[in-house]
Amino acid sequence: MKDRKNGNKCIPRLVIGAPRGRSGKTTVTIGLLAALVRHLKLVVQPFKKGPDFIDPGWLSRVAGRACRNLDSYLMSGETIRYSLLRHSRDADMAVVEGAMGLFDGVDLEGSGSTAEIARIIAAPVILVVDTTRMTRSVAPLVQGFMRFDPRIKVAGVVLNRVARRRHEQMLRGALEKYCGIPVLGVIPKGKKMVIPDRHLGLVPAGEREELEQALEEIARVARQCLDLEGILAVARQAPPMEMAAGGDAPDDGMPDNKPVIGVFRDRAFSFYYPENLEALQEAGARLVYIDALRDPDLPQVDALYIGGGFPEVFAGQLEANEGLRKSVLRAVEAGLPVYAECGGLMYLGRQIFWQGRSYRMCGALPFDVVMEDRPCGHGYEVVEVTGENPFFPAGSVIKGHEFHHSRLVNVDRDVRFAYRVLRGSGIDGEKDGVVYRNVLASYNHIHALATPRWAEALVERARQWRAHRGMGNI
Repeated sequence: MKDRKNGNKCIPRLVIGAPRGRSGKTTVTIGLLAALVRHLKLVVQPFKKGPDFIDPGWLSRVAGRACRNLDSYLMSGETIRYSLLRHSRDADMAVVEGAMGLFDGVDLEGSGSTAEIARIIAAPVILVVDTTRMTRSVAPLVQGFMRFDPRIKVAGVVLNRVARRRHEQMLRGALEKYCGIPVLGVIPKGKKMVIPDRHLGLVPAGEREELEQALEEIARVARQCLDLEGILAVARQAPPMEMAAGGDAPDDGMPDNKPVIGVFRDRAFSFYYPENLEALQEAGARLVYIDALRDPDLPQVDALYIGGGFPEVFAGQLEANEGLRKSVLRAVEAGLPVYAECGGLMYLGRQIFWQGRSYRMCGALPFDVVMEDRPCGHGYEVVEVTGENPFFPAGSVIKGHEFHHSRLVNVDRDVRFAYRVLRGSGIDGEKDGVVYRNVLASYNHIHALATPRWAEALVERARQWRAHRGMGNI
């Protein structure tokens, strides 16, 4: 809807936050989306704070719309506002799932926090509180969050894991007497609002169809336990936002004239920001999706993009698909431009060692991969481009994130690296970005809104390869 007085965009919106991680933000957000979309038949645009692929997969599945990431460490405030406005313009409301504790950021000022996102988009916050072994103490806890930063409006509370009726009465009474804040939901302890997880977080939404049953149960509990009308009223408290400059890029030609970029997209490789794929298309590419588990050969493409995921979980199937592995190897040796992140890096290596077994991969890059029980890299990664590579000029500083339980071993001594790690772990704590011919593969996941030159560079390389191939040089 529009504010008729000034023409600004009025998007009902809210942020789901919590005092700490593991309070139930994700399941409450999923339940809320399911209830709003399936029960009230609203169009809801989901967002996720920070770098994440798995939670957005679930939010996308429930909302029926691609979830977008908002990250104030990687993106400017203007970019964040533009993304929210652009992707919510045809929705009834926007819901942002936070991360960690509401005020937790990368420094003492809370940079990169959920609260910073709420401030940038001027959205009220609903606080999810795990009330396990807590009664009256909920009041000073919530009161502290309400008063800590006057720029942030904590407008309601969802009480999670409430033991029994008397427990609920104590909690409600304390909040009413000392905080004057509405309770917008009470979720009893033991309710089945749980999604299975694995070493990198929740199981990806597209991986197991039977998990639809878990979603249905979460939606049912949410309808019973959340005050949907009260939550909608909070979302409508958000003020109008000015439309940021920018817009959708025009189509620059017929599909047949566009360079073709192949994208591995299946159960093994599913970690892609939608903005990254859109940026490639807006830069002039046509995307072709490849199933690394089933497709026997690499189709005719002008470049390849292999994102992250769980190649170790599907290592047996990846190894069994020998035709595709060899096809990728031949293409790399011929000079095909390839950009790979994390799982893609692992796939391009020689083999993966996991759970006492080894699995052959492409063998295009000179190293092996060992899976560990604990993270080998977790958090934001900042790198400086120091070596020649196909996509980034020397001296560039690239912000991204990493989350991997793997490490590289048996790395050839003459391997070339593109990046010097300024923050994070990368490959060995100092370097990242393996370069070979027209391949750049690293642990660093980038976001196109934070690194806009990446898409243009990859598409330009694809154009060059297309012209090279058209001249019969391969």
